[in-house]
Formats: sequence, structure tokens, C-alpha cells
Amino acid sequence: MADEITSQEQLEGLLNSPEQLSDYVTSRAKEVLGETVREQMTEAVKDMEVKRPPMSEEALAEGTPVAGKQFGGGWSSSKVDESKVDIAREAKGMDGQFKSFGEFLTTIAPGNVSRGVDARLKVLGEGQGDQGGFLVPEQFTTQLLSLALENSVIRPRAFRLPMSSLNLSLPTVVDSTHASTVFGGVRGYWTPESGSYTASEPSFGRVTLTAKKLTAYTSAANELLADSAISLEALLMRLFPAALSYFEDDAFVNGIGGGQPVGIINADALITVAKETGQAATTIVAENIDKMYSRMLPSSRANAVWIAHPDTLPQIVALSRSVGTGGSAVMMSNMAGSAPASLYGRPLIISEKCQTLGTAGDLFFVDLSYYVVGDRQTLSMASSPHVRFQNDETVWRFTQRVDGRPWLESALTPRNGSNTLSPFVNLATRS
Repeated sequence: MADEITSQEQLEGLLNSPEQLSDYVTSRAKEVLGETVREQMTEAVKDMEVKRPPMSEEALAEGTPVAGKQFGGGWSSSKVDESKVDIAREAKGMDGQFKSFGEFLTTIAPGNVSRGVDARLKVLGEGQGDQGGFLVPEQFTTQLLSLALENSVIRPRAFRLPMSSLNLSLPTVVDSTHASTVFGGVRGYWTPESGSYTASEPSFGRVTLTAKKLTAYTSAANELLADSAISLEALLMRLFPAALSYFEDDAFVNGIGGGQPVGIINADALITVAKETGQAATTIVAENIDKMYSRMLPSSRANAVWIAHPDTLPQIVALSRSVGTGGSAVMMSNMAGSAPASLYGRPLIISEKCQTLGTAGDLFFVDLSYYVVGDRQTLSMASSPHVRFQNDETVWRFTQRVDGRPWLESALTPRNGSNTLSPFVNLATRS
């Protein structure tokens, strides 16, 4: 029995030795096929243009070629050209589906084919990748799909100042109570005729901004830059500035100070409205909204906005108020109209940068003109092919220097009453 071909080296050895190739083909045909298939094998060898002298009947029966016995001829060449090597290499690919070349020949023999098509003899189609679909060219578009980021909430509504140096100090009037004075100590007196004047003066303070550095960095292989159907550099110049704007806004809401801005959730003047007695966890009730609105600094109500996490919307649209023994919806009585875009007439802004429902910071009522943003360096972008020259990559860096903080130092005690007022109002945790 002839040994099976199990390696590329064995296959190429047969191709370079016509005598061995003839022996192998004849032997394998004798082992697995009848006389009809042996004739087909002989024709297949002729189709591959491997020239050999005809065999005598005795030699064919023995499975051994007799070179030149009848015609005195010989092998015309001891090598097969490259096109024949390619054909053989393609045939080798059948080993992935059949255990041997002989098994493949047995499968396609007329007698076997008549009994049914072997499942391994697949019809090529584009419906499945490994059956030809991977050969179908794909259409490619240079239009890139990406998720849009929400618009900045704080910066467009904040008090913005340019910074000409690392630090910027803003003089402020310290005004924490109106119980007897305003502007931190200024007091008016009703004075009788010829009465003496009583002195008073305001109190001053200072708010300091220190530029913080917000950065982003990336690299790309130069092959990708050259071969990409999309202008990768233009894409990076669009994506990274948008990303930095997103993280800047997040810090203006949630920042803790130090190496980043101070967010409104950490404002010294922030008022946190307590939950209602017996209020269920992770809920918002109409009384919460009422009390938050009442704690807003009166002079700021016309400028204030609500900022809420998306999780709060089901609670907001379902707000209701008790009326006698019944009740009524206060936001939506049906779903025919659009969702509410305001509360107490002030805009309602939905932002994922707020905290999730039930946590302090899921709903704010704020006048952002009391939040100051200092711009030391607007966004700058630079690229270099030298930093990672050894890796054949180009790098980009994005830098912005900015700071932000609420400038009011404390909530205000009104002239009458004990409930403080502020341009920053928050709803306490409900758990």
C-alpha cells in the first residue's frame, strides 16, 4: 500500500520525481478504484501535462511503469513547471475536508456519487463565509457611525473668564446673611433730623482659580494612516476634542477639587433638600420639587435650570398631587404630548453626568451664572512621527488648561426665616 501524502515536502518531492509520481498515482488508483477510475486517473495525469511513456498491460497490472518499453521514449523532463506546483498545492487544500487524496477520489467515483453526494462536497455560495462568501467583495463607505455626545451643560451657562497666568483671583463680596445687613455688613439706618450717621462696610473675599490640565493621548500605525479609507487624522481631530469637552463638563458637575475643578455637587453654598417623611427609596415626589424651588435664591429663579439624570424621568413624568380624597397628575395627564421640558417654568436638562436615581446629585436646581470657569489654554493639538519612530507610529496629544468652581462661599440666610437660600440646590439621597 502506498504511503499517504502528509506534508508539503512529500508532495513537492513527488512533483520533482516523475517516476515516483507515476508510481504513486497508479498505486493509489489500484488500491481504491476500479478499472474505470484508473483510466480517469491516467487522463488526469495527462491533463497535468506530466509526460511519461505509455505502460504495458503487464506494468499497469503490476502497478509499475516501464519506461520506453514500447516506444523507447523517456521522461522529457525531471521537473514540473511552477504552474503544476500551484495546481498540486491547491489539491493539498482538500486535506482539510478529506483524510487523504485517495479518500477524495473514492468519493467522486461514479459508483459512489450515484449513491448520494458526500456532505463534504459543498456547493460554493456566498451565504456562508467558508463556502465562498469570504470571496465576495464588500462595499465600504467612508462614512463613520459614532455615538453623539450630549451637549455641554455647564460651560455655556457659566461665568467665563480668560486666564493670563496660572492663577486668577476674583474679588468677591462675602454675603452670607441678610438678617440685619447686606453685602457682608452694609446696613441702612433710619436717622432722625440732625441725627448722627452710623458707619457700616461690606466684607470682601477672594476666589482663586488655578489652571488644571486636561489631556488625551493616542498613537496610530503609519500603515493605518496611509491605507485607511477614512482620513484618520481628521477623525481624531474631531473625536478627541469632543471627548475632552465631555470630561470637562463632568468635572464641572462632579469634580472634587485638587487636580481638577470643583463641581456643583461639592459647592460650599450647596443646599441639600431632605426627603419627605416616609418617602420610598429611589423616588421623587411633587413635594421634593416644591421645596427645591423654594430654596432657590429669589434673584436667581429667572436664570436657574433643572439638571436631572435620565433615570429620574419616569418619576418626574409620573408626579402627582393629592386633591381631597383623590389626586391628579401634575406633569402629564396622557402620553399624547411630548415629555415635560420644564419644571416650574424653568428648563429641564437631562444629563448622564448627574448621579443615578435615589442618590444625592440625581436632581439639581442651579443658577450657573454663579459658577465661574477660567480658561488658561484653549484646546491645543499636536502630533509627532518621532516619539514612537522605532515603532513606525505617529502620536497625537491634546491639552487643555482650565479651572472651574462655584464662587459663592456659603448659602444665604434670609432676612426673615431660617431656611437658607442658594443658587445651588440639590435633592438628598432617598434610600
